[in-house]
Amino acid sequence: MLATIVRKGLVSVVAVCGLAVVVVPSAAGATAPTVTVAPSGHAGFTPLVGLVAERILLADKVAAAKFGTSTPIEDPERERQVLDDAAARAEKAGIDRKRTVEFFRVQIEQSKVVQRGLYDLWTRHPELAPTRRPDLGKEVRPELDRITVEFIDQLAATVKLRRPALGCEVLLAPAEAKAIVGYGLDWLHTRALHGATSTVCSF
Repeated sequence: MLATIVRKGLVSVVAVCGLAVVVVPSAAGATAPTVTVAPSGHAGFTPLVGLVAERILLADKVAAAKFGTSTPIEDPERERQVLDDAAARAEKAGIDRKRTVEFFRVQIEQSKVVQRGLYDLWTRHPELAPTRRPDLGKEVRPELDRITVEFIDQLAATVKLRRPALGCEVLLAPAEAKAIVGYGLDWLHTRALHGATSTVCSF
């Protein structure tokens, strides 16, 4: 069975006999399959990108907790705690410490993109502002901590899928599309999702 999954630029991904294969045109114009990167039906990046979507959606609660208060969106102390924890967990899991920290840094930055976008929306349209203020300590941070642990597990589980870059990108795209539809992400959250996955294939 041969089915095209993704075609972007000069790179194609096809499913051949249940295997996902990256095909790159050669200099002579012929196509030659490279490494088989993942078995068809394999979870691939779906769990990792799903976690990214979950974390992005939690930014809504963070924004709702802070909007209209003196608490700023920026929280350097908390961010440092998250990055230090990620570094320690990466080292324990045997994955690249520096790149893992960068992955988490991007998650934090994209969360702030969502928060700022919501602040702007709620300022322009007060009627859309949340009427309930979530408890950051009890409702949000436990979920963020859970996602941190699961992120490390998924980063460790996808080490081989994140190399080479071409194979990684074509496998990442359908996982992103699935998350956008599955989590019902709007343009703001979709933009943040793409930003938050931007370092996945740089490992």
